Amino acid sequence: MRHPSAPSPQPKKNASASGWATIARVAPYLWPKEGGAWIKRRVVLALIALFAAKLIAVATPFFYKAAVDSLSGEGGADAAWTLGAGAIGLTVAYGMARLMNVGLQQLRDALFAPVGQHALRRVALRTFRHIHAMSMRYHISRKTGGLSRIIERGVKGVDFLLRFLIFSIFPLILELVMVGIVLWAAFDVWYLVVVMGVITLYVAFTFKVTEWRVKLRREMNDQDTDANQKAIDSLLNYETVKYFGAEDREAARYDLAMAGYERAAVRTSYSLSFLNFGQSLMITAGLVIVMVMAAVGVQSGALTVGDFVMVNAYMIQITMPLNFLGTVYREIRQSLVDMGEMFGLLDQAPDVADASGAPPLRLTGGRVELRDVHFGYEADREILKGISLTAEPGQTVAIVGPTGSGKSTIGRLLFRFYDVSQGAVMIDGQDVRSVTQTSLHKAIGVVPQDTVLFNDTIGYNIAYGREGATEADVIEAARGASIHDFIESLPQGYNTTVGERGLKLSGGEKQRVGIARTLLKDPSILLLDEATSALDTATEHEIQGALARAGQGRTVLIIAHRLSTVADADRIVVLEDGRIVEDGTHSALLDLGGQYAGLWRRQQLDEAA
Repeated sequence: MRHPSAPSPQPKKNASASGWATIARVAPYLWPKEGGAWIKRRVVLALIALFAAKLIAVATPFFYKAAVDSLSGEGGADAAWTLGAGAIGLTVAYGMARLMNVGLQQLRDALFAPVGQHALRRVALRTFRHIHAMSMRYHISRKTGGLSRIIERGVKGVDFLLRFLIFSIFPLILELVMVGIVLWAAFDVWYLVVVMGVITLYVAFTFKVTEWRVKLRREMNDQDTDANQKAIDSLLNYETVKYFGAEDREAARYDLAMAGYERAAVRTSYSLSFLNFGQSLMITAGLVIVMVMAAVGVQSGALTVGDFVMVNAYMIQITMPLNFLGTVYREIRQSLVDMGEMFGLLDQAPDVADASGAPPLRLTGGRVELRDVHFGYEADREILKGISLTAEPGQTVAIVGPTGSGKSTIGRLLFRFYDVSQGAVMIDGQDVRSVTQTSLHKAIGVVPQDTVLFNDTIGYNIAYGREGATEADVIEAARGASIHDFIESLPQGYNTTVGERGLKLSGGEKQRVGIARTLLKDPSILLLDEATSALDTATEHEIQGALARAGQGRTVLIIAHRLSTVADADRIVVLEDGRIVEDGTHSALLDLGGQYAGLWRRQQLDEAA
């Protein structure tokens, strides 16, 4: 059976790079196609509050004008709409209008806050799940620090886009349209022409410069990501840094990355100064032109002092959000870039995925079979070259051979971290590619060479083997792994924290926790991948008993370099250069006098020395 491995999918850069495409991908979080009635209701109410706030904001300067005209005695018949309210009453009304405007804006934010936070949660969860669904090939080619920054910036970008696109850009456009209509109706079309001309030039200048600044910000982000990757990589390898006295070397690498960030940040700061000055120049010019036009009108008697004040109030009213436009637009563009990276990540399909309609694995004993398996991590370098072997239910099969022969690769294919390029891996007659990964992973327990633990308690790490495990279950598993007595001797017992990656425990203690965790999982198939090769001989002998108990009643595959750990296996398969060169029991292989016998003699001599 031949199943060619699919090529590694590439990010869909065109879709991700398009701002409108990115916005379209966020829209369903605000207006779900199905369900989400409470979300739609809050969005509608928030938009109503926004529209009402803008209506009040546009009407507010009229109260200011009327109060000034009342004080100057120029109101006349034009002030009839004030219903005879005096200057004091108009001033109070002006204050109330401003208060209502602010109150409606706060109501709008309060109504929308649960919608925005719910959207953030859904985006973050979707991204988190997707990353876990990605194949091993993807994860070993990515740097954790850079990946975390992409997710962090992408989620923050969604938050910014939701808040500012809806409640800054859209309200600004609405307010500009309303103010333009008022200036046209209350004065003449030339006021509208000047204001719209200034706004057009302002927006064009802002967008053009901001596009340039986005490129600078992207470069700054790249430098930031690089510096963060180096910092995290160095901290994760803290012991190695110390072993080689490389603190200064690591600091120099980090400083070099930060120097690149510094240069990019300085250029970004310079561009911001240029943007701010250009915006101020245009707004000031527009304000002066309109005010001069109004002053001429007052001098000619065509306008009142209140009109002059009202024109000034409107110009200031539109100037404030316009001054903010550059920042908002830049941040929105940057958010779109950040979200584009995140959605580009989401667009990458896993190399290894469940087949459509795949059923769960049906276990009838745990028979493992490899049929003419070919595989290579790279297309031009094949690791396994036609491997065929079978492990019967309850049988212990050891796979040995020199480094690079493909031993651990077999374990990764069985767990389906990768798919074979030719042949098939079968469990109880079912191709592992034809069943769900969840059921496959549930059936296989793995004890790796280096057990990595969560930075939590020993009890938590053992209980991780099975969701919903009781304290009694955890203790029973710990007894089976011969670690219960050790745990009980600790001051905090099972509540003892193990540190980052379990560094507070010795290698043997970590392995026992890993064995206990796997025992708690209770899998039908047990894969021991160099489970004791990193331990000293005395600790190895202690753990061998725990591993033997763990394998009782299960199909066991042992991937080992140290042959003394597999002498009791039912079968021993010897690999060399991706092929099976010998297969038999320990005694039969020794009698054969071939590859296995040679490895055995060399290891015995090494141990004797």
